[in-house]
This record gives sequence, C-alpha cells and structure tokens, in this order.
Amino acid sequence: MPLTRVALLKGKSRAYRKAILDGVYKAMREAFDVPEGDLFMLIDEYKPSNFLYGETYLGIERDDDLVIIQITANNTRTTEKKKALYAKIVELLGEDPGIKPENIFINLVEVQKENWSFGNGIAQYG
Repeated sequence: MPLTRVALLKGKSRAYRKAILDGVYKAMREAFDVPEGDLFMLIDEYKPSNFLYGETYLGIERDDDLVIIQITANNTRTTEKKKALYAKIVELLGEDPGIKPENIFINLVEVQKENWSFGNGIAQYG
C-alpha cells in the first residue's frame, strides 16, 4: 500500500533511477513489512530552477545529487519500524546507485486505511 514518489534533478541515467526504485522497494519489503507485489512508485525529474533545497539545513551538507523520497503509507507502524526503514533505504541506496547518506531526504506521510482505492472505485482497506 505505500505510494512512493522520488524527486531528483534531471540528468541521471535510467539505470540510476531504477536502482533508486529497486532499493527503496527492497527496503520497504525488508524493514517496513510491505508485501511482495505492493509496488506503486514514481520518479519525477526536475530542472535546477524547479528543484530547491537547503544545502546545509540541520548541519547536513547536501548537493545536486539530492534525492527526495516521499512515502505515503498506512499509519500502522511503530517509530522503530520507521527508523529501520530510513536506515535501510540509506544503506541500500549507498550501495547502488552510490548516493551519499547526506543526499537522501525521506518524508513519510501516514494516512488512514480508508484513504486508499487500488482500483474499481473500492476502498479495499476501508
């Protein structure tokens, strides 16, 4: 049930973008109890004029390799599960495609189960 949106600057290869999606999905499967096949992910690429970020916000040094990951999911997981997810995403994206931990920004948006329809106009969880 997670819906994942990834934002980054234009110019990365198809393999790089696929590695991001694969890594985030693997992290969700391993650390966030996401079932196999629950795969709804988007990548949005931006021109530099449409992609602004705090280069040193909270003392974290970011650069133009910043990847912003927003995951919308049910509000059913513990704080420990959320922290494990963040750590696993950073670990896997550090391995492939080689993103520095400082350049991985993650935002988790939690919603009620009845806020989903996976098709046919039915609230499958509600």
